[in-house]
Amino acid sequence: MGMNYFHQLGCRSTLWERASTTTLVPWALSGLDLGDRTLEIGPGYGANIAALRTRTAALSGLEIDAALAARLRARHPGRLAVIDGDGTAMPLPDNDFSAVVAFTMFHHVPTPARQDDLFAEAFRVLRPGGVFAGIDGRDTLPFRLMHVGDVCVPVPPATLPARLKSAGFTDVEVRSNPTMFRFRARRP
Repeated sequence: MGMNYFHQLGCRSTLWERASTTTLVPWALSGLDLGDRTLEIGPGYGANIAALRTRTAALSGLEIDAALAARLRARHPGRLAVIDGDGTAMPLPDNDFSAVVAFTMFHHVPTPARQDDLFAEAFRVLRPGGVFAGIDGRDTLPFRLMHVGDVCVPVPPATLPARLKSAGFTDVEVRSNPTMFRFRARRP
């Protein structure tokens, strides 16, 4: 996963989970219907699970870090179907999910080319009409300081619409605030 110790502490804190539940997930998904079957790419420590479970009938999480996947299974039995795997090569069937979401994880994908692979995989596993949505951090000095020693390849929000359209998505929307951006796109 490539996260420094202090970043790991923050991501597994109740403060981060509260922020995710009350602010981040609601902002990212405002007005969106996730449908009956949602996949979260990179659930990490599980900060988004409570907020996502209220928005979908079935929630799966694709986690690349085996230790985090085991932790998720132990902490959220029956609430999240945990799948071990890499978002750039998902071990999942085509057209399986009504929604795919990703929260503050794109920047942990080590190259722009691999990020584009992740976008293509999200498109592949979505059903026609499905939505791809989430948030990520903007490339600011505080963001970089938090990620010292991490894998950190920020996605410039201005480039995301073209990259998502290149993966096949339509109805792409990106909105930014000073520290984060949200994205939404649909599989036609």
